[in-house]
Amino acid sequence: MKVMIVVTHLLGTGHLSRALTLGRAFAHDGHQVLLVSGGMPAPQLDSAGMTVFGLPPLRSDGTDFTRLLTQTGDVADDAYVQARKRALVEAVRSFAPDILITELYPFGRRSLTGEFSAAVEAAQELPAKPVILGSVRDILAPPSKPAKAERTEQIVLGIYDGILVHSDRKAVSLDLSWPVSEQLEKRLFYTGFVAPNAPDPHPDAMGRGEVLVSAGGGSVGQPIFRAAIEAARKTSSRRWRLLVGGQDASERIDHLSQYVGDAPVTLERVRPDFRQMLPHAAASVSMCGYNTALDILQTGTAAVFVPFDDGKEVEQTLRGRSLSNLPAIDVLPSQDLNGDTLATAVGRVIDAPTRPAAEFGFNGAAKSVDIAKTLWERRT
Repeated sequence: MKVMIVVTHLLGTGHLSRALTLGRAFAHDGHQVLLVSGGMPAPQLDSAGMTVFGLPPLRSDGTDFTRLLTQTGDVADDAYVQARKRALVEAVRSFAPDILITELYPFGRRSLTGEFSAAVEAAQELPAKPVILGSVRDILAPPSKPAKAERTEQIVLGIYDGILVHSDRKAVSLDLSWPVSEQLEKRLFYTGFVAPNAPDPHPDAMGRGEVLVSAGGGSVGQPIFRAAIEAARKTSSRRWRLLVGGQDASERIDHLSQYVGDAPVTLERVRPDFRQMLPHAAASVSMCGYNTALDILQTGTAAVFVPFDDGKEVEQTLRGRSLSNLPAIDVLPSQDLNGDTLATAVGRVIDAPTRPAAEFGFNGAAKSVDIAKTLWERRT
């Protein structure tokens, strides 16, 4: 099969990371994969086995997802947006996929409705119409108005063959965050969680005994890093390693370094071997995005989650609450975040009973491949 995945990450890199994991699973099963990315470049992520085509990139203006910026920080004008749409439509027509997967849309990315709908329409006009699927994580941003949920359902029922829900229904069902009607329920396919294979421990034991602090690939984690530096100063017997991501990582590291002083802190850019470091770490401090939460569950690492909750974001808070009853996991709301509270929370999870690494329920990428193949075979 020819599989096309369309994804645009606007803030961090979580959406792109999950889409790449899905793409690698299709490639591993012997399929030709084209991933179209509309967000900022993220060369540190693994795109092995597939072709990645980048649209003129966009990012959000902080947490304002209605104000979209170019890579240079200019507001994306109509000409820029139209160029993206034309490139995406041409990619659909030239690749002619058997399977078209839109990541998050139509449950999100409403500011990009024009280009996503154009891509879907182009797919429907192909000589051989592809199976059209949506791909969503376990928890969505709840619709602010009933009309938005109603419009999403109309699109799904009118166009989509199914929605891949990357969750375990018994753990987190979609109706926790989104209204699911009887009609919509019939289009949902629960895949289990989409995650890479559990990491092997780092061969050089990097991170052993450290507190690993990460905040995804965006710039919204700066308050976490500042609090971590202060917390490290209060727990001087343990080293804290801060892994800074994003296009402006170097500048942010320079800014943070002025606060380090004699605190036991290592500042560096995000590392490709980060997941291998987690099994050795004393604890992890991070936000509570989908991919990060799965990393913590797969490795059994003690963790403090500081859910991203700027603006009206509730997704990470809901996920954090669902995990907070597990041993060695603590949730620290962002409004309570400071050096003292973070040091206390880290000490608490380190001293808590250990939590075994979860071994099951992470084959969502392979399950997604099976579902897509079944739907395609029914059509052919």
